[in-house]
Formats: sequence, C-alpha cells, structure tokens
Amino acid sequence: MLQAIGLTSARHRGLPPAVDDLTFEAGSGCVTALLGARGSGKTSALRLMLELDPGRGITYFRGRALHRVAHPAREVGVVLGDVPGHPVRTARGQLRMLCAAAGVPASRADELLDTVGLAGLGDQRIASLSPGMDRRLALASALLGDPHTLILDEPTEGLDAREADWLHGLLRAHAARGGTVLYTTSDAKEAARSAGQVAGHVVSIDAGRLVADQDVAEFARTRLRPRVAVRSPHAARLAAIVSREARAARRSVEVITEASSSRLSVYGSSCAEIGDTAFRHGLPVHQLADETGDTGPAAGHTAPPRPAHGTTGRGGTETAPTAQPTTPTEKAAAPTAHPVAHLAHPAAPAGPGLPPPIKRRPARGPLRPVRYELRRLFGVRTTTLIMAVALIASAGISVLLARDGRTPLPNVLAAWPSLLPLPPAAICAGLLGALSFGDEFRYPALAAGRGTVPRRLGLLLAKLAVSAGVAVLLALLVVLASAASLRLVYGGDLLRIPPNVMSLAVSWSGLTIGCAWAGLLAAGVFRVTAAGVAAVLAVPVLMVPLVQRMPKAPTARSTTGLPGRLRELVWPQWPHETDRWVLAAMRVAAHPVGTALALSLSVLICAYLFTSVRGRVRW
Repeated sequence: MLQAIGLTSARHRGLPPAVDDLTFEAGSGCVTALLGARGSGKTSALRLMLELDPGRGITYFRGRALHRVAHPAREVGVVLGDVPGHPVRTARGQLRMLCAAAGVPASRADELLDTVGLAGLGDQRIASLSPGMDRRLALASALLGDPHTLILDEPTEGLDAREADWLHGLLRAHAARGGTVLYTTSDAKEAARSAGQVAGHVVSIDAGRLVADQDVAEFARTRLRPRVAVRSPHAARLAAIVSREARAARRSVEVITEASSSRLSVYGSSCAEIGDTAFRHGLPVHQLADETGDTGPAAGHTAPPRPAHGTTGRGGTETAPTAQPTTPTEKAAAPTAHPVAHLAHPAAPAGPGLPPPIKRRPARGPLRPVRYELRRLFGVRTTTLIMAVALIASAGISVLLARDGRTPLPNVLAAWPSLLPLPPAAICAGLLGALSFGDEFRYPALAAGRGTVPRRLGLLLAKLAVSAGVAVLLALLVVLASAASLRLVYGGDLLRIPPNVMSLAVSWSGLTIGCAWAGLLAAGVFRVTAAGVAAVLAVPVLMVPLVQRMPKAPTARSTTGLPGRLRELVWPQWPHETDRWVLAAMRVAAHPVGTALALSLSVLICAYLFTSVRGRVRW
C-alpha cells in the first residue's frame, strides 16, 4: 500500500507550487492511475514521493517512509523516463550491472529479460532498441529487486496499441499478485482501460490538487460518456440545427465544437439521429462514428480555494478537500470526489497542521560496489578500445625512441619522449579514471532506483581500487608490448634489466595510478569527463613547472633511516626487504612529477570532500 499525505512542492521564484496538498492512497492488489493533463503536476508528485525534490508531505510504502527502507530497490521499482544506460551497453549488461547495485544475483537479469519478452535481444545495444523494447527494458530494471510497489511515469507514451496492451497486462498481473501499481497518464480512456480487469482506482488531479479519487467503475460512469463524432464542412450550421431540434423535443443533447471547426462531439444522441438531421437539411457529412469521450473539467475550470494543508477530520485524520463543479455542464459530467480518509500516521505531523518537510535524499550506493564497478567498466567496448590504443601507441613510440640510442631504456619501455607531457599509458589511465564518474553523470545507471549514482564512501573506494588495478595492468601491458616490439625490430641485445628496477617499477605504477585517480576525482567533483582529463594533463603542464620553480634551500637534515624507524612503530614487524619499497616510494615522491601528482591529488580530495559536505553533489 502506498499512502501520500500532504504532498506540496517547494515554490520557485514566487510561482505557485506544482503540487499543492495532494493526499491519496494506492492500495495493494490494485492498479492506480494518476490522471491529469500535461503540466498538472503528475511527475512532480512522483518525485516528491520518491524524495527526489524538496517540499512538504510524506509518503508511506507499507507503513514506512522511503528513507527508512533498508533496501529501496526491493520495495519500490521506478520508471521515470527512458532507460538511463550507456547506448553501447547491451540490455543484459545493463541489467547485470543494476543487479550488482540492487544486491541481487546476476541470474535475475536473464529471468527478467524472459519476463518482459527480450530473451532473444539480451545482446542487443541499448541504442538500437525500439521505443517499445526500451520501455520493456525499463520495466525489467524496475523489477530487478522484486519490489512490492511499481511507480511509472507515462509508461505508454510513444508506444503503439499492442505494446500498450502488453504493458497494461503486466501491470495488472503484478497487482493480481498483491503488489501496488501507480502510474501517470493524461488519457482518461487509458486510465479506465488499464485497470479494467482488476480492482483499480483513478486519482484525478488538476494544477497539482486532488480533483477526484474514484474506483474504475464510477470513473467510467461519471467521466467517460458515449458520444457521436461528426465531421462536416458545415459543422457550425449542423451544430445549431441539432441543438435547436433537441430543445424543441426537450431532449438533453450537448454539442461541443472541437478545436477543428469541422468536427463536432455530440453527447446524448446517436449516429442515426445525427445522420437523419443532416440529410433533411442537405448538409454533407464526412465522418459519423460512435466514440467514448472524456467529459473532464471544462476548459478554463480551476479548483476553488482550499486550505493550504487540507482539513483535519475527527481524531486528527487528514482528508483532502475536493474541487466542486461550477457550471451545469460540469455538474453533470465532473467526477464525484471522495475524501481520502484514514491516511494519518503517528509520524506524519511535523507541527501544528503542517506536513513534514521532504528533503532531497539520494539513493543508497550499490550494495555490491566492486562488482558494480567492474560491470560498469568492462560492460562497454570503450575500456578495451582505450587500452588497445595505449598499447599500439606505446609500442610504436618505443620503437622510434630506440632508433637513436640516446633515450634511456626506462623511457623507451614507458614510451615517454620528452616532447609529450605524459606517456600514452598515463593519459589513457587518466581517461579511464575520468570515465568512472563522468559516464555515470552522463548516463546515470541508478536512475531506475531513484536518481543519479550517489558518491558514498564504499562506491568511491571501489572505484579507486578498480581504477588502480586497471592502471597497473595497463602499465604492465605497455612495458611488455614495448619490450616485445623492441625485441622484434632490433633484437634482444637492447633489453637489459636495470639495477634500480624496483624503484622504476614503483614510479611507473605510481604514475599511472596517480593519473587514474586524478581523472576520477576531478570528474567526480565537476561531473564531466573532460574535467578529469584536464586534471590529468594539468599535472605536467601546470603543477610540474610550479614545483620546479619553488625555492630550494640547502638541506639541513636527511630522512636516512626512516624505514627502520617506521619498522619500530609498526606492529607486526615487516620484513627487511620492505625497506627497499619504502625507499623507492620516497624517491618517487621526491621527483618533480611525483610531487606535482601528490599535490594535485591532495587538492582534488579536499575539493571532493568540500563539495560533498556543502551538498553540491549528492552524498
């Protein structure tokens, strides 16, 4: 059961709120349609329920607010817009990545692909899916955690009749199993048809306010009426004649001229009567058909003033005031509003007569962050393509550097000429790190679970660990590819193991890891991949010259013996061979590039924490 109480969106620039004191209930085992014209506040109401927008009010999902649900994906499945996935990712890869985020087995992805009719299209790219397939994949994403409640925003928009019927059937099947379904629509006939086979409700809103809350049978009786659709080049004359004859016969007939001057909607008559009238007066008719029309509020109708926070019934129960028809036509056609009672909850009131404030609360981080990050990274061909470019470019540059014999062997193996600010491996590692956050802000993978991927500590550590591992792997592959290309072109005499191989290995790994982390943190701060790449290139272009220009004073003391003193402080004691690694790391940090990279990472970490604390980025 879903209970929405006093939902009121925040005002922006003095404008009236998009949602104003909206209170209604969507029961279990029921398909509930939230009906309203475009701009009536349907999407804003859903975002308030999911705590994505600030405002007032509270929404209970089986008696609990969403921020108090331990695993939201297992309680609420959401479809807001299209599937938010990388266009090159496959449908199966997208679902498996979201399985890691929701903490469910990866086999759940194949089960849902079969459920939504995409079993044979699991390896198809998201960009190549049709609108109907895209909507099926979105529904599969919402069903990953086997939620009790489904919330969908305009799920049939852009679909043909066959796809819409399939989707409505799936929603009815979910409700028949005891689940709760709430979806928005602007079509009254669709609202009545979607819940026709199970107990259903239609909640009508206008200008963000509740107009009516009815079951499907009453909604169809009061809102949907049979009519005759007439199209004629003399529509105005035919309308006048039909109205005059109806008054003379004292019959209740209503004639409405639609936006097109050649089309009429006649209520209270039949095709035979309209056809006979047109024939007697010699008026041509181009269309004459029976239809079911929507007799909602007349154009220009507005709800009467109401208390800002509803009324308080006996025992403190909040009820929603309803709009009343003001014209004879509206009194005959407007739905009867039913107050929503028994929605009060002990934790609902936050003050005298005021609903509690709604704070923007992001979704929890992936429940399996490392698995999620691995699937995100290797689920697209971009990662493989970047690594392949780094290997090919490094192999070619190393062959060119070894021709004159003046470049040191470590620079040859790293493919780092003096003309480049960084070797290709470091630049590509920084690009992969920048894509870790940049891709998610561009294609938010967890939007199906209430919003952009949050930057929690567990997810950040997973990204740092995975990007570091990929950077080290890339550094090793580049050295092996360079050595293989040198051996193939010049023979094996050129390759010799240098005496300080340990220090070189540490510095080479540290350079690639540092570039990957710089790109990752910068993309996380500025929410764009280009910022991460710019931060990587800023290390040799800006930071290294700055470090080299710093005044150098004569050294009065030395750090000789630091590894031994550290061994005395650490328990358990590390082996003596570790001293060489510590000294190698100290030499890397003392190098201008190492110092510049350390300073850049320090600044980016501080900026990351500062923007998170200030709330500029969801935490």
